[in-house]
Amino acid sequence: MEKFYLELPSMERKREAIEYIEEFYEYGSQIHGTGSLDRELKKGRTYEEWLNNNIKLHDADYALEKGLVPAYTYFLIREDDNKLVAMIDLRLGLNEYLRNFGGHIGYSVRPTERKKGYNKINLYLILQVAKNHGLDKVLITCSDSNEGSRKTILSLGGKFKKNNYDESDNETMELYWIDVNDSLEKYKDIYEQYISNNKVK
Repeated sequence: MEKFYLELPSMERKREAIEYIEEFYEYGSQIHGTGSLDRELKKGRTYEEWLNNNIKLHDADYALEKGLVPAYTYFLIREDDNKLVAMIDLRLGLNEYLRNFGGHIGYSVRPTERKKGYNKINLYLILQVAKNHGLDKVLITCSDSNEGSRKTILSLGGKFKKNNYDESDNETMELYWIDVNDSLEKYKDIYEQYISNNKVK
């Protein structure tokens, strides 16, 4: 059985992380949950610059200075072949934009690894991290046209709140709340079997 764990970004994964982003461009797919790695690379910034800023965003004071909330980005690693198959962001707070459109969590799975259930494992793991940070519930959003993301959210007990229209992206976002403790308890028998002993690195 395949096993997975979350890993904080590092220089050791530089090549893989850049290839991850490039795969989305190759397949013409939207990118989410990368801690803005795709946007920073597009601006001409280096992976090293992104990584340095990404680490700084763990600090609440630094994030506040930037008009952001403290946040963590993780790589989902498939243990069997040590491959980066997905990415996920956890934001420890909500500003006005996140409260209406972005939520606490953003995620993506590389196009060649989709439809294998990996993002459900990805979300289950980040809920464990959210619990460790003291979050009792998390807000997750998805476009109303993104059936895969909706299924992922519902698979971990997401409760629909409302729709919000995002003028900047010209799309309607669906907002869901997940009770962290309830979800981890209710779905542990389904997802714990896929979790590596590494858990989070």
